[in-house]
This record gives sequence, C-alpha cells and structure tokens, in this order.
Amino acid sequence: MDVKALDKALQEILKKREELAKIDYNNPKYDDLEEQLHDLEDDFHDEYGEYLEEAFQKVHDDLCPDNDVLMPIAYLGKGVPVEIDKLAGKDTKLILAPAPTRIVLAVGKDKQEVIWTAK
Repeated sequence: MDVKALDKALQEILKKREELAKIDYNNPKYDDLEEQLHDLEDDFHDEYGEYLEEAFQKVHDDLCPDNDVLMPIAYLGKGVPVEIDKLAGKDTKLILAPAPTRIVLAVGKDKQEVIWTAK
C-alpha cells in the first residue's frame, strides 16, 4: 500500500470539504465543487476502500462488534458514533484521520487514541 498516496488523497477530500463548507448553496460554484468532491470520494473508495474497510472491520471486531462497518469515507472528519461495551454510556466515535492515515478512537471531547495506522 502506498501510504503517502493514500494520505494525500485523504487530505484532498478534506480540503475540498472545507472549501465546500465555506460557500452557500446559492453560490454558482457550489454544484461544481460538490461534483469534484464526489469524484474525489469515488476515486478514493475505488483505490483504497477495500484496504480501509478491512482495517475498520478489525477495529469493529475488537471494539464494537455490534456496530456495522460503514464505507471508510463516512469516518472522515467528525467520525462515526459507535457503542463500545467497555465504555458504555460514553460518547465514542471512530474517526479516519490523515497525516499519517490512521483510525482514532475519540472518547468524549478530550480523549483520543490512535488504534490503527496505515502501513
């Protein structure tokens, strides 16, 4: 796996999302930016989806087997809420983060732990 290319693709998606978030739906550029974002996400999934889905499946199996594994792109940014038996009642999320590409377990607003890193 070319982890540098993976990380670059992830950062491009985040950059495009930020760009899109800064403009209003009525902006004439909105539709073009949204289309570019979807293309980036589709290409990302085609290239890295299987690799990342396997990583997320292992993480889910270990930490939150009752939760379904989603497409990796869903975990990018704010993350996906998951239920972890050992942390019952706590706000827990899995987040796909870049630089380096990794899966982070966020517990509440203050605690984050890297639980997987792309290799």
